[in-house]
Amino acid sequence: MKNILNYVCVTLAISLALSCTDLEIEPTDSLITTGFAGVADVESEVANLQNIIANGNLATQDGLFALNEVSSDEYFVPTRGTDWGDNGRWLAIHRQTWNAELQDIVLSWQELNSVTINATRVINPRSSNTSDGNITELKAEARFYRAWAMSWILDMWRQVPYRDVNLPNSAIPEVLTGQVAIDSIVADLNIAIQDLPDVTAGDGIALKSSPSKATARHLLAKVHLNKHVYLGTEPETADMQIVIDAVDEIAASGYTLAAPGDFFDIFRPSNDVETIWWSPSSTEWRTWLTLHYNLNSPDNTGGGWNGFVTLSEFYQSFEGDPDTNYQGDGQEERRGWVPDAVTANADNLGIGYGFLIGQQYEQDGTPLNARANVGSVPLVFTKEAEKAEYTAPADNAVLETAGTRMLKYHPNEEGGHARRHIVRYRFADDYLMKAEAMFRMGTDITPMINELRTIRGATPLPAVGETELLAERGREMYQEVARRQDLIRFGQYLRPWHLKDAGDEHLEIFPIPLADVLANPNLVQNPGY
Repeated sequence: MKNILNYVCVTLAISLALSCTDLEIEPTDSLITTGFAGVADVESEVANLQNIIANGNLATQDGLFALNEVSSDEYFVPTRGTDWGDNGRWLAIHRQTWNAELQDIVLSWQELNSVTINATRVINPRSSNTSDGNITELKAEARFYRAWAMSWILDMWRQVPYRDVNLPNSAIPEVLTGQVAIDSIVADLNIAIQDLPDVTAGDGIALKSSPSKATARHLLAKVHLNKHVYLGTEPETADMQIVIDAVDEIAASGYTLAAPGDFFDIFRPSNDVETIWWSPSSTEWRTWLTLHYNLNSPDNTGGGWNGFVTLSEFYQSFEGDPDTNYQGDGQEERRGWVPDAVTANADNLGIGYGFLIGQQYEQDGTPLNARANVGSVPLVFTKEAEKAEYTAPADNAVLETAGTRMLKYHPNEEGGHARRHIVRYRFADDYLMKAEAMFRMGTDITPMINELRTIRGATPLPAVGETELLAERGREMYQEVARRQDLIRFGQYLRPWHLKDAGDEHLEIFPIPLADVLANPNLVQNPGY
């Protein structure tokens, strides 16, 4: 295919040259350009970058979230009758049977690359117009956003297109890979750390919706923790030390683990000691995608969308009764709890936190039923969604109530259905990244992990190895777009789990959309696709 494309390109160039030699081209023709003149308003462009990240396929249940959560052992989306079929897309993600035309892959690739090109336009020296005069800080924000997008592209595709905006629009973007891509990301982050504000844990929550030094340091640690995966090498001590140093710098700004009993407060739109960076993204994508149609709130009487469920093996990795999750079932704090007929009230709407399993209730304690069209069976969430999709009429009632639901963003918080506050980075992730870096350097991290577990109301472990560390990251970071990356780093992403067979190594990265491979000869389709 590449040879054919080269032939076409050469032939086209010769044809254009021969056919245009006698033409007089006016200076106003679109083929002639004076070059990139800079963006008209840097402040507005940086706000647009934040908007791209906060909306669309980088913030909803689609795209970035689906590819990194549903493709793991954490989430599953059964087809419930005609709901959540979407031409088999959700099952393809969970089963890791995607192709280069899957919409979540295409749209994530497009939107992440749009962040990089728009950020590059802002960073360019010719971009200097801004209404507030703080050009240095604004460009530092753009550098963080570019590094954030490029790190995801590197993580998910291993090839990062880079367009020099000083070149004509017809110029083919170069492609950064391996160490070159990592160096580019790190260079942006180091400048961002220098020029971004030092927002501390005690500063107002509003300040944490924009990048800060701590935000850039978090990403710096994340990149170095995963660097050996991108290079196909063993972890280097120097990289692990960068992780530790970055986390220590974040802790020096006051960030720490939330106190016992405050775990779910982290995901409310109020200040806390863990949130480093949050995005003004709608929480409905994290709330209503899993709740049943008959679970609702005063500002959303239409109820949930009855989609995403967790896998039984993931739910049972938490401490507590494996079959129920009502208050007092011996569960750790992170597993949450489900209101029963006595504890359901107007404050919790009859909806729990963490993992919802078993009989669900109205806020007045009345037991809920499923929809009438499936026979009004009791609304009892099962531990596992045993079937992937509808095959017979009897499946309607079974699939309607199948699966344990996972919920960190409760619908009865400030702003309700319309609130916009998704936590992107928080200190517990940093804490665990530091622990992992120390572990890979040969340190016994059992005391460190047990400190976290004690805070979260879990029993200390006798010893912590790779298996326990990965499980602890799962218990802490569920629903936070971390699971796929973690599983790959620990060599567990390709193993079989519920309704998914063992996969081949090429599935650790995604295919590049076909249109982009055809348009840019510097891109080479990833192996296996």
